[in-house]
Amino acid sequence: MPDAAPGKPADSVSPSGNPIYRHDQPTPWTAPDGEECIEEISAHIEAHLGPVETVYHEIISDAVHIDVHFVKPTAASPYIRLVTSGMSDLPMTTPAEVDVPQHAELLMTLPPGWKLDDASLKDERWYWPIRVLKMLARLPHKHATWLGWGHTVPHGDPPQPYADNVGFSGAIVLPSVSVPEAFHSLHIEGRKTITFYAVVPLFEAEMNFKLRHGTDALLERLDKKRVSDVVNPARTDATKKFLGLW
Repeated sequence: MPDAAPGKPADSVSPSGNPIYRHDQPTPWTAPDGEECIEEISAHIEAHLGPVETVYHEIISDAVHIDVHFVKPTAASPYIRLVTSGMSDLPMTTPAEVDVPQHAELLMTLPPGWKLDDASLKDERWYWPIRVLKMLARLPHKHATWLGWGHTVPHGDPPQPYADNVGFSGAIVLPSVSVPEAFHSLHIEGRKTITFYAVVPLFEAEMNFKLRHGTDALLERLDKKRVSDVVNPARTDATKKFLGLW
């Protein structure tokens, strides 16, 4: 996992100069105190994205209690939104030498036909976005690290696809380009400011491209292929060459 583990030396450095960290030993299991800002986050979601259809509540939690809020497509936004709450209950372990958000939540945007009924969610082909959000939301608190702009996280080492019907085997954390600007940040007076990041699934080749050439180069490739933060399971690898051209 590149660019995201202050307080310890990098395990290696990518050709683009990004540090690479491998998180093998999580902290011991600890019970969370509950969700501190779920009401404020829910109100923020409804103010900018639409009514919360349901909340997928976590039954057993470690370090932080992660719930996932489901927003149905609306006329203004024809996508399904999944937004975490609970990640921001604890500050992330951010580097002292840089000014980056300490409190964050995550968003994934799905096509309107994505199945989220109880029966479908028993199938990993539909459930994996929720699993990825919960895993990433807990990761900073289990490994004394942080997530921020441009961080990539593979699904395993070596990376494995999230489900047997998709080629995505990792993700990059970025600001969402499909939500209103006002949604990106929630300031809770006297307590904290929460930054909302989009989780964009990637192919292994795209993560490797970023390690070789850097985040900006990967974003250029994604932009050329019109890849946004709206998940498209049918899309192709943005770094793949066709007929000798990018």
